Amino acid sequence: MSPAVIQLLVLAAIAVFLILRLRGVLGTRDGFEPKADRSAPASTTKKPSLEVIEGGLDRDIIDHVEMDSPAGQAFAKMKKAEPEFSVGEFLDGARQAYEMILMAFEGDDLETLKQFLATDVYDSFASVISDRQKAGLRVNATFVGVREMKITGAKFNGRNKQGEITMRFVGEIVSFVEDANGKIIEGNRDVIKRQTDTWTFARKFGSNDPNWALAATGG
Repeated sequence: MSPAVIQLLVLAAIAVFLILRLRGVLGTRDGFEPKADRSAPASTTKKPSLEVIEGGLDRDIIDHVEMDSPAGQAFAKMKKAEPEFSVGEFLDGARQAYEMILMAFEGDDLETLKQFLATDVYDSFASVISDRQKAGLRVNATFVGVREMKITGAKFNGRNKQGEITMRFVGEIVSFVEDANGKIIEGNRDVIKRQTDTWTFARKFGSNDPNWALAATGG
């Protein structure tokens, strides 16, 4: 056997030895373990579980409002009336609804508005759209995004099972109004404007309709 072959075998044996030692110290990683967070030191204190327990904390609530606040207590009652209700899922839907309602209003889309608005709010929106159309005005709008979104209140009526959640949105939109001749009379096509809206969504719990309706608006 040549010296070169012997040297190669010795190096291979050393490599195998080192691999076995590393496995003994670090273990193996098969791609499913979460990666270690090097941005924070490891804690040796086990954190308390915040899973839902009867009369205890509910992370789905406390991630968004204080549990002992009026909104937190209202959410707890909503969950008791309808255990599958999720504050987190509501917020996801509210963010999407905000964009759809806003753009439907700007675009004179009454059919879409009818799906999301309570009757009195729809009538108010439809009246503004009608006046706008009679004046020959057209709104051009592009939704940029929701910059901020926050729960500002929640109520639950145990007698009629009616739930209400009030949200504060800060949206960003490019919007301008043209007259019948195409002249811009309001807004700017090159400027992103920020607007704040306070909307209240309502829904009757225990009904077959899972959708929330915009029941009140404010600035």
